[in-house]
Amino acid sequence: MMEAVRDKNDRSSLVDVIDRLLDKGLVINADITVSVAGVELLGIKVRAALASFATAAKYGLEFPSGTNYQTEAWKIAQAGVETCPQCGKEVSKEELLTECCPWCGWISAKAELRLKEREIAEMQRISAPIPPMLQR
Repeated sequence: MMEAVRDKNDRSSLVDVIDRLLDKGLVINADITVSVAGVELLGIKVRAALASFATAAKYGLEFPSGTNYQTEAWKIAQAGVETCPQCGKEVSKEELLTECCPWCGWISAKAELRLKEREIAEMQRISAPIPPMLQR
């Protein structure tokens, strides 16, 4: 699949560049040696990767030993995420399906049904007539 070529006048913000880097990933492999008169004095091998958790997992990159996987940030990263159909932002799957998108306010059919059920239950509790638009 071919990507669209960008116009030179099209300016990307820093956020766009960082988003693309994290989405695609960046790997730097470097071997540096310092030699004097043919004698190697110093040798450095560098492998650095910059990617989002999802991109790193897709390519099988492992995290350093001793990484604490019990932190709150790891729990959030491991939670299932889904893309909002309206704004395209990644949101927790549970939040998107049961509540709404915190970015744009999009409400899933499941969340809308739960909201209507709560409104009906509240109206029944206070003995108010149920409007036709809330009836199934």
